[in-house]
This record gives sequence, C-alpha cells and structure tokens, in this order.
Amino acid sequence: MCGIVGYIGKEQAAPIILDGLAKLEYRGYDSAGMAVFDGKAIRTQKAAGRLKVLENLTRGGETMPGVAGIGHTRWATHGAPSDRNAHPQGNGSGTIVVVHNGIIENYIPLKKKLTDKGYEFKSETDTEVLAHLLDYYYRGNPLEAITKVLHRVEGSYALGILFSDHPDEIYAARKDSPLIVGKNDSGCFIASDVPAILKYTRTVYYMDNQEVAVLGPDSLAFYSVDQEELKKEPSVIDWDADAAEKAGYEHFMLKEIYEQPRTVADTLSPRIQNNDIVIDELKMTDEELKQIRKIHIVACGSAYHAGVTGKYVIENLARIPVEVDVASEFRYREPILEEGALIIVISQSGETADTLAAVRESKARGFQVLGIVNVVGSSIAREADCCMYTWAGPEIAVATTKAYSAQLVAMYLLALKLAKVRGTVDGAKWKELLASLRCLPDQIELLLGQKEKIQHFANRYLGARDIFFIGRGIDYAISLEASLKLKEISYIHSEAYAAGELKHGTISLIEDGTLVVALSTQQSLYQKTISNMVEVKARGAFVMAVTNEENKAIEKAADYVIYLPETNPCFSNSLAIIPLQLFAYYVAVGRGCDVDKPRNLAKSVTVE
Repeated sequence: MCGIVGYIGKEQAAPIILDGLAKLEYRGYDSAGMAVFDGKAIRTQKAAGRLKVLENLTRGGETMPGVAGIGHTRWATHGAPSDRNAHPQGNGSGTIVVVHNGIIENYIPLKKKLTDKGYEFKSETDTEVLAHLLDYYYRGNPLEAITKVLHRVEGSYALGILFSDHPDEIYAARKDSPLIVGKNDSGCFIASDVPAILKYTRTVYYMDNQEVAVLGPDSLAFYSVDQEELKKEPSVIDWDADAAEKAGYEHFMLKEIYEQPRTVADTLSPRIQNNDIVIDELKMTDEELKQIRKIHIVACGSAYHAGVTGKYVIENLARIPVEVDVASEFRYREPILEEGALIIVISQSGETADTLAAVRESKARGFQVLGIVNVVGSSIAREADCCMYTWAGPEIAVATTKAYSAQLVAMYLLALKLAKVRGTVDGAKWKELLASLRCLPDQIELLLGQKEKIQHFANRYLGARDIFFIGRGIDYAISLEASLKLKEISYIHSEAYAAGELKHGTISLIEDGTLVVALSTQQSLYQKTISNMVEVKARGAFVMAVTNEENKAIEKAADYVIYLPETNPCFSNSLAIIPLQLFAYYVAVGRGCDVDKPRNLAKSVTVE
C-alpha cells in the first residue's frame, strides 16, 4: 500500500531515496516525506500530494544533505492526506523517526497509554504511536527498543527507523507487509519492492515476519524479535532493469498491455515440453493429483476474476468441482474444507493481506496450498506449500493487465495438467488444446494491432455515465474483469452481469444510449447471448459485441463488433480481454485520468 525506501552508505541519501520512491509511487501517492541525518540532527521534510511536490521542495534532495535516510509515499489509512499525517512520523524531540507501511490494530489503547504518560500527538496516524512507543522504551539500545515495541503491537508493519544517537545505522522490521534489504559496494538499502533499488543493486535479502535488520554503510545484520542474530542468504534479481521503466510509452499501463504477448509466452513456454504439461513447482506426483477431490480458489480483485475463469476451465477439462472465494470472505466464513481438497491462492504481489491470511488458515487446518504469484520471494511464495510463478516481470501500473493474463495462463496449464493425469481429455482433444495455447501470444499481438480502431470507438464514450458488460459462462468471467478495469481507471460506473440474469432486475438500468458490451465467445451460447443483446437494444442500449470470427450472426443484434481469432473456448478470456483493456485505457486517457495511479487505489493491498 505505501512505499518505503531507505539508504545508508557513501553517497548522498536524499536523491537515492527520491529516485526509489518514484519507482514505488504506484504503492501510495497521496503524500510523501523524507528524513535524513545531516551530521548533526535528523532533518524531515513532508508534503501532501504527489511525490513531485516533495522533489520540488527539496530541489531533488539537494536541500537535505546526508548519507543516511528513509523516505515514504503514503496511501492513507489513518488520517486524511496532509503534511502532518505524512510520514516520517517522529517522537517529540525528533530524535527518532519512523516510516511505516501497514496497520497497527491496537494503536488506540497504546495511544491512550502513552497519552496518560504525557506524550503528545500531532497527527492522526497509527504510525506516530510507534515513534512515541520507541521513545518510551529507548535506553540507548535501538535493537532492544524495537523488539520491545514489536512484542507489544498487533497488526501489520514494514518499518524504517532512524535514531539520531546512532547516525551510522538504519533499522528495519516487518510483519505481514513486504520489505526487502539490498546491498552494494556503496551501502545498504531498504525498500518495499524490488524496482525501487534495481538501479543500484540486484543483491537482495527478503525479510521474514518479525525480523529486524540493522544496516550500516559497510555492514548488514538480521535479528529475530528476541534479538537472536539470524543468517540469511541473498537472492539475485534477474529482471531487466528496463522492465521497470516506461520505455517510451505514455503510461506504464499501455506498456504492460503491449507486453502481454511476451508475458503469456514466458509463462507458457517452460511448461510445455514434448507435448506434455510440466509444472515442476507443484511438488505433487501424478498419483497425488489424481486424489484431488475438490479445489478452492481464493483471491482478490483481478486475481479473483482469473480464479472465476479457472473454475470454468478446470471443471470443463478436468471434471473437478471448484469453488472460488473472495479472500476477505473466505477467511471469515469458516469455510468447509473437505478431505482431498487443494487450496489455490492467486496474487500478483504475493503480499495481499486477505489472501495471505487464507494461506495460513488453510495450512493450519492441514490442507495443501498452491500459490500462483508474480513476485519471487514474496510472502505467499514462501509460505505456500508450492508456488507457481507467472513470470510477468515487474508490473507498475496499479490496474493489472499483464499479470492478469499470466494468471489466466497459469490456470489453463493447471487445468490441462489435471485433465491429463485424470484421463478426462482424449488424444485428439489434447493436441488441439496445446495447439491453441501455443497460438495465444501471436493472437494477442494481432489484437493489439487494432488499437486505433478501439481508440476511435472509446472516444465516443468519454462522457458515459454507466457502462454494462454481459456474458454467460466464461464470458461472464471476462465481463467481471473488463468492468473492473474500466471503473478502476476511468471512474465511470460500470457493472458486469451474468447475461441470463438481466430480466431478474438489472435490465431496468438500461436507458437510451447506454453502452452494453456483450461478450460472446462460447459457441454453445451464441444464440442465448444474442437474445440478451436484442433485449437491451429494445430498451435503447447501444451494443458493442466481442465475439469469434465465425459468429457473423451477431451483427444483426450488435451496433459495433470486435472479432477475435479462433481459439479453444476455454482460452477465450486471454483474447477477449485485450480489446477491453485497450478500451478502458483510451476512455481513461480521453477523460484526463491518471491511468497509472487511479485515485484511492494502491497496487498491493497489504492491509484489510
């Protein structure tokens, strides 16, 4: 949710922090701040608004000299965006400052305790409680004070901390919020995510829950919450540094839309070998896969929509019953998990709080958990019993595109693997399915070539008040994601409906000129969907259809048609979503919206 960057070493800290925060602004962008030790004291500068405001105030960091500092971009949880609620937050004398990502759930009783002891609070944040609590326990040993605080706080946190008494050290700690540590020849870094420090180092350490890191210019040590020193092995990041840059595109989102052919190919290619599906990460034998009696898919947002598609595909091909849950519902509804169930969790970041809680709940009850994630070394990747990576590379835009497409492919591969070991597809069908999978990257490339046509159509709906998406079966799953993409970045009210439900109330929302996007990629449902299109046209709707090349009959009911290349119906989502991502993008651009950083949203939701 929020972005944290820290540096200590031989270089000036402020420019490095600002540069790193710019790479993390997708994580939080309603305020920003920095604290740097200037040789005499900790100097802090904060500003409401985008990071550019802080950059201008500090002249790119020039006004904040020093070789040790921490910085933060905020996505507000406690307290409205403002200078006083921005991070860093400090103790009364400014000798201890903290940046924080997460939520301290018991901050109210802690705040009362501190207030009773004479501490005064200047902000509405839970983070200021941490700063004063550190002050309360500090007796000259920062590590001791930090661990005492961690024993007393409840909730989630990633922390960067400066003590003016210890100018040659930065302290970091985490629980349920991502934080990494990096090191190079000039110094050490902390960051919420890899892109922030990829320019400076590829050597990173992934912090685990309730660990504390002590960083110096030439030293790095890790401790448990009980102050026991830990040995940690570094990981080497193999991302291309250019992958986290715009590379000439106007927005990261457009760049990531255009990266989807490669993303799909990268997720597919290593797992199709000798006309077989090989998923080594499963760590399950064919016999164990045969014993799976039910699958529960748990995810949030777009990942949930990928899971809905996965349900249709797995049930169709492998004939295993599948339930799909929004993670925030799964964790609180006391789900009934039967013997032989496999839990699949999907998360781009691998840090989604509700999804991570579902992992822990499932494992505590003795069930096998498969994680499908994009970020190597993330919490879900480490805590799930096995992890299937999507290899989408860094995704910077808040609204996901390429990571979603990679998640779809992961679901297809898993469905095919299960179908093969269970013998639910014959040889001819198997060959056809593999051939269709292999064609997806080129077919996506072909659809991206229609961007001018889609942009022209999108310009007609810049002033739309409501847009509806309808579909049946997998087409309903596509509708869910297409609708979310539009509302996320354009702020136009949009809803997705199972087309067969229209007459059960929702058709009353259709007015003259309302745009209805009808998805129709399942041959067995063509005529049913056409009937629904006729129903909304009769109420004044303008209908845009997305369908297969063979379905020319749809032109009688549609005002505008986007045709898709032929593929197996199970994989149609991967093609249909492309023009709809472009449609959402061009509507948002035409309305002057901040496409990469839509209001009130953050990339990784690491708190409830």
